[in-house]
Amino acid sequence: MNQLYTVTVFSENVPGLLNQITIVFTRRQINIETLSVSPSALPGIHKFTITAYTDQDTIEKVVKQIDKRVDILKAYYNTDDELVYQEIALYKLATDKVLSMGGIEPLIRKYNARVIEILENCIVIEKTGLYTETQEMFNELQARIGVLQFIRSGRVAITRGKKERLSDMLAKIEERRREESK
Repeated sequence: MNQLYTVTVFSENVPGLLNQITIVFTRRQINIETLSVSPSALPGIHKFTITAYTDQDTIEKVVKQIDKRVDILKAYYNTDDELVYQEIALYKLATDKVLSMGGIEPLIRKYNARVIEILENCIVIEKTGLYTETQEMFNELQARIGVLQFIRSGRVAITRGKKERLSDMLAKIEERRREESK
């Protein structure tokens, strides 16, 4: 049965690596739903966070295949219950339409959003939350006044565990190196 999996890939910042990772998904005809890349908590290590709908057997194969790449330190997959995750959404609204409805303060409070810019011709609102929350706000804004522009980030996620999973793996490698050098 297909479900949403979050794949986390740790690597050094190497040109062309994103292409290598996405090809693994493409070859198995898996559509990437979201993708974000950023430096991790570990100096010099980048973290790719990728979501995709597939079955467990397929995601295991994808992660193993990604893990075999030379430039990859480690790849993992998780289900939603193993993660804390969020997305960020930006909404651009016409200032005159917002004013004609008497403002949007009640909507801002309802969705726990914030106004990040007010210009003569537009207002930009930011909402951080789950996909369903950012989509619900979009739907209401679109129905009430229309949305000029809308963008949602890829998922950002961390595991519910105490440390980054890669930290444990790197500690074991360092321990083995010390033992081998004795």
